[in-house]
Amino acid sequence: MIPIRHPLVTKEHEKFVELVDEISRKYIEPIANKIDKENYYPREAIRKLGEHGILSPELPRDYGGSDMDILGTTLSIEVISRYSGSMGILTEVQGFLVTHAIYAFGTNNMREELIPKLARGEWIGSFALTEPCCGSDAAAIETRAERRGGEWIINGKKMWITQGLYADVYLVFTRTGPKEAGHKAITAFLIRRNNCIEASPIHVMGIRGTGTSELTFTDCVVGDDDVVGKVNEGFKIAMEALNLGRIAVASVTLGLAEAAIMEAMEWIRKRNAFDQPLMNFEWIQFQLAEMVSYIETIRSIVYDSAAHFDRKYDDYYAFASIAKLVAALLGVDVIRRAVQLTGAYGVWSNSKLNRIYRDAKLMEIGEGTNEVQRRVISKWLSKYLG
Repeated sequence: MIPIRHPLVTKEHEKFVELVDEISRKYIEPIANKIDKENYYPREAIRKLGEHGILSPELPRDYGGSDMDILGTTLSIEVISRYSGSMGILTEVQGFLVTHAIYAFGTNNMREELIPKLARGEWIGSFALTEPCCGSDAAAIETRAERRGGEWIINGKKMWITQGLYADVYLVFTRTGPKEAGHKAITAFLIRRNNCIEASPIHVMGIRGTGTSELTFTDCVVGDDDVVGKVNEGFKIAMEALNLGRIAVASVTLGLAEAAIMEAMEWIRKRNAFDQPLMNFEWIQFQLAEMVSYIETIRSIVYDSAAHFDRKYDDYYAFASIAKLVAALLGVDVIRRAVQLTGAYGVWSNSKLNRIYRDAKLMEIGEGTNEVQRRVISKWLSKYLG
């Protein structure tokens, strides 16, 4: 496998990466094909990652983390994704979108009750923002939380929700004011799994086995102590989570691209054509050279975006979008080339490249499409162009 070497990567990071790789080989690699073929939800593998502090490495050890920074967490997701894109996404959702958001914005009671369970994989968490009406335009969500007496009553639908089928707790974003108030009237709530939630499976082309679902909330009753952050300030929580999620999804793409080039090279080494090894052809060599150049470009930008967050730069969100966009554009191209280089093997339903290629498509969509990233980047750039 391509070694992880970069000026930002410390000895501590390298040691942690070795642990992640060891655990991934032991618990993820043997079931990676099953996850995809059977739409199998890897509950036990998630638990094993949690037991070793890999689900939310950036959290303190007392909460089930590994005292890592965001870069360390990014590295772990990259390594996991070399073995399974689905597991990379599950780690991102469980760790960044749910657990980190509760840790950063939740009450002390929420942290003490939920964070250790989520970080250790004892409980499953789900991030419920997208709706049938609204994907990229998250500020237009229609799920409502209405105040009745001393309680909140939640009704609405959510769509494309990872782990929705299996979650023990849902981080749900709702409208708590008039629609014209947009993002200024959105509140985040925690809802424990109960009979007011109906989860219906959604079958997707890639990143299978992740419990993707449509959720229907019918008269779900929650209290003020279930509000994450402040009333009408939930949009900020969603964006913070998604910015971290964009770095993580870029890391998934990086891991998938690394796996793809290694799979292609292994196939090429075994092949002969026109009485000579396939690797002797200059065209093949040049293709691989470009592919690894793209991978190292992605690596530098992803690690840099994580460092922006760790150092609390105020424009980290733009670099998260840059990382996700560049990873999607270059990473998917690397994987497409790997499929092309291996010919019929690459599109064979039992090949790893087939799975990687399907998984990679989601990286252009989840946590904000390529078009959304371009919009974020252009708005950031406009500040400097006047």
